[in-house]
Amino acid sequence: MCAETEYQDRERPKGFLVGLDIKGKPGALDIDSSLEELGLLADTAGIHVVGQTYQRVKPPHPATFIGSGKVEEVRRWIEELDVDIVIFDDELSPRHQRELEEAFGEDVRIIDRTALILDIFAQHARTKEGALQVALAQYEYRLPRLTRQWTHLARQAGGGSARGGVGGVGLRGPGETQLETDRREIRRRIAHLKRELEQVRAHRERHRLQRRRAGVPVIALVGYTNAGKSTLLNRLSGASVYVADQLFATLDPTTRRVALPGGREVLFTDTVGFIQKLPHSLVAAFRATLEEIAEASLLLHVVDVSHPNAVEQAHVVESTLSDELGIEDIPIVMALNKIDLLTGEDDTANLQALQSRYPAAVPLSALTGEGIDSLLGMIEEVLAHQLVHVVVRIPYAEGGLIAHFYEVALVESESHEDTYVELSGVLHPRYVGPYQPYRMPDRGK
Repeated sequence: MCAETEYQDRERPKGFLVGLDIKGKPGALDIDSSLEELGLLADTAGIHVVGQTYQRVKPPHPATFIGSGKVEEVRRWIEELDVDIVIFDDELSPRHQRELEEAFGEDVRIIDRTALILDIFAQHARTKEGALQVALAQYEYRLPRLTRQWTHLARQAGGGSARGGVGGVGLRGPGETQLETDRREIRRRIAHLKRELEQVRAHRERHRLQRRRAGVPVIALVGYTNAGKSTLLNRLSGASVYVADQLFATLDPTTRRVALPGGREVLFTDTVGFIQKLPHSLVAAFRATLEEIAEASLLLHVVDVSHPNAVEQAHVVESTLSDELGIEDIPIVMALNKIDLLTGEDDTANLQALQSRYPAAVPLSALTGEGIDSLLGMIEEVLAHQLVHVVVRIPYAEGGLIAHFYEVALVESESHEDTYVELSGVLHPRYVGPYQPYRMPDRGK
């Protein structure tokens, strides 16, 4: 280790990792890989990891999450290594948090994977939207865990404004404790942030409506964090999105226009990376951003094939899309990224396993450009077979359905008769359902 790195480590808070291998609980990664990932998250957050441990149990301990013997072991490590922060690999309940804070003492911070990810997001959110979403997730996470150990939020806020534009402090009522005041203040800020984010959501929806009317397909890049999505977007568009070898290096969504080989223009949108044990609060808080995925014409799933857990990471992304976001009917193109880093037999085995599971996947290197032409050709082919042409005769009484057709379809022609309007155009198959009763033979198509 060089002298500069040693100095940086001395300046950073010392973290100790604790994992729980719960028997019978399915997980994308084994306990060793999960703790390794937690260490990378800690490093991204500016924490110097000095040690780790884990325990195999059936259910978590109802009071302290880990057993009493393991609590004592961690306490010894805290003293021996002069630990500042103990980081748990799973989300702790409010009770677990309180009991562990009491067991380890007030000089040691207790955080979990969720709090760590939220801290990273807070550091990397560079736009107002990103800051609003992170602030909402942080407050909703913090509210049930609020104890006397938290700094008084009301006093922090003062007469100014907190991040995201929330400010001001209400007066304390008769007999109200500081803890109750802080809880009331957090609830007020949560309500304010939700109102602001609803405006962001409406703004995004207006943009999506404009894109649909213009007939511009949107391709959302999805993938495990640090899979190389931003590097790929830079390669495709000539953009200069921030890239770093860190988890969650980029947070705020970025959209770029790209011309496909046949000349058709599409929009590529980079989205926040996924990770195992993705906190539910984050999924809810980032609803406005994640709706870009749900409304996309096509998903480009980027996988880091050089990672030892590439197959498991791909599974995490698939599960998040289907289980958390309810996305199942949008075509997916798989990009097997970082083939320039494949060296050993294990790397080759990962690539072969993914190609066996996804025969249409495109191996490429976003860094060198190898395979990019094949990827664009695959995207163009999928989009060409994606839209359907329809002719419909909708009664004037169904005014909402007529307006909806203009929102979701690229309208080619319209003609008005006594009782109905005839419209023809192309649209995504998922929007066809409501128009089936009004469809006419598609002459000349």
